Amino acid sequence: MGVPVTIVGVSGRMGRMLVRAVEENPETELVGATEAPGHDWIGSDLGEALGGAASGVTVEADPLEAFARSRAVLDFTAPAATCRHADLAAQARLVHVIGTTGLEGDDLDRLAAAARHAVIVRAGNMSLGVNLLTVLCERVAKALPGFDVEIVEMHHRHKVDAPSGTALMLGEAAARGRSVALEDVRSPAREGHVGAREDGAIGFAALRGGDVVGEHEAIFAGTGERVTLKHVATDRMIFARGAVAAAIWGQERKPGEYGMLDVLGLT
Repeated sequence: MGVPVTIVGVSGRMGRMLVRAVEENPETELVGATEAPGHDWIGSDLGEALGGAASGVTVEADPLEAFARSRAVLDFTAPAATCRHADLAAQARLVHVIGTTGLEGDDLDRLAAAARHAVIVRAGNMSLGVNLLTVLCERVAKALPGFDVEIVEMHHRHKVDAPSGTALMLGEAAARGRSVALEDVRSPAREGHVGAREDGAIGFAALRGGDVVGEHEAIFAGTGERVTLKHVATDRMIFARGAVAAAIWGQERKPGEYGMLDVLGLT
């Protein structure tokens, strides 16, 4: 039997992708699925809710029992829900794989507390290509200290947070390359008469439209030349497969917070 996995927020776009990724991987087994209380899928067989054959997995509102059957939980929900899941996953000593974006200071503090008791693998993006891009972004920022840095991202029209978690990952990587904290040099989207660009700033621009899965570009602009690093995602399954790989990797690891660079051996 493979690693027993629960997927929270299973009816969402990523939740459905995660179901496919868990089922197609011979090293994992789907044993639990949850949705918010009051959701139409609660009490239904997951396979039938997805429009297929019965799977034997019932969609539950309370994750406690599902977590008790599991050794990993895959979580691409919302910050408040992710923090609740982190508390429960820590009590059950599960590997908690988090792809949720929009997490802020208090949320991150709560995850850090949970990571004292369980393995948390958190990343704004689970794809191999994007995580390689963060490594390159840090190195280029260090090698070109006088170049201006701009992070541009585009996603589908339904994405609610901006800039994306991946854009922030790239910004943090560039900041590390410059030996500064991103919050000290971050420049949000510009509008109006905002004046000249500040030296050392890392700028962000967020575009939304259509069904774009995800495009991220790190631009290093100097005098007379530019270096551009870009990643284009065309299939959301790359994120789901990365999350499943993280759940497998996290087994038998010591409690703590990890990222996809750890999973991929790029640290």
